[in-house]
Amino acid sequence: MLEKAIKVPDATHSITIERRLTRIVVKAAGKVLADTDRALALQESGRPAVLYIPRVDVRLDALERSQTASYCPYKGEAQHYDIAAESTRIANACWSYDEPYWAVAEIEKYIAFDPDRIDCIEQS
Repeated sequence: MLEKAIKVPDATHSITIERRLTRIVVKAAGKVLADTDRALALQESGRPAVLYIPRVDVRLDALERSQTASYCPYKGEAQHYDIAAESTRIANACWSYDEPYWAVAEIEKYIAFDPDRIDCIEQS
């Protein structure tokens, strides 16, 4: 089996992580799935910022681990989750890096939601 490539952010592909000092509320399937004032914004070259929310501020009872996993050479292996709220299922609506690479170690124990698969992410 081939080793997966591991890349380090640099001037050609930067990654920054900043604490958000605002309240973030994530809604899907008519429910509040996350509510935090401790989110991190991960900005990766050429991509929109992604909000990562501490697991302790996410309704984990509404998430089910999916069969999907993905790999980023800068961040590592991501596990995806479905939202399973009552009669609604939203496939692969969020993901988490359980063992992120050292350059993004801050996102360990955080979950990111796909804004195209949920109702909204409110910031106030």
